[in-house]
Amino acid sequence: MKKFLFLTLITLGISSTLLAQRHYKSSMGVRIAPGSYYDLLAFSYKTFLNEEGAIELNGGFGSKARSVLGNSYNPFSISISAGYQYHFSIPVAGLRWFVGGGLSGYHNFASNGDVNGIGFGFFPTGGVEWKIPAIPLVVGADYRPTIFFTRPEAYDTFFAGNFGISARYTFGGE
Repeated sequence: MKKFLFLTLITLGISSTLLAQRHYKSSMGVRIAPGSYYDLLAFSYKTFLNEEGAIELNGGFGSKARSVLGNSYNPFSISISAGYQYHFSIPVAGLRWFVGGGLSGYHNFASNGDVNGIGFGFFPTGGVEWKIPAIPLVVGADYRPTIFFTRPEAYDTFFAGNFGISARYTFGGE
């Protein structure tokens, strides 16, 4: 019985080591956030600092109609964000979930002064991603509710609608 237990533990250790090596080092692609007005579509770059920790950088734009103080506006926005993510393995090959946080900033370009200007804030984040085993592609979904320090629309400092999906080409690591 001791030999069986010992061999089982060795096999599990080797298997987990092999699975850990199947992750990628970096990736780039797009992130789409249909509910967001300032980063509806963003270029996405993600790189791992170690096996669990990664930094994700996004640069994007948005233009979505919204109502401010009873008036409807559709300003064009550009945005940047940077976040740190800590990844946890799930017992499915290539699937991991993550938590973390970061900073986000955007600039609205509008003729109305109530919505023209700069917004800057921080966000907690959480999500899941799957590295497709047969091809160099990772797909994911995340949630980034954002708390703003500054924002053109001064009456509203919390944005809860930032759900995103991403697809990125992976390179390095495998």
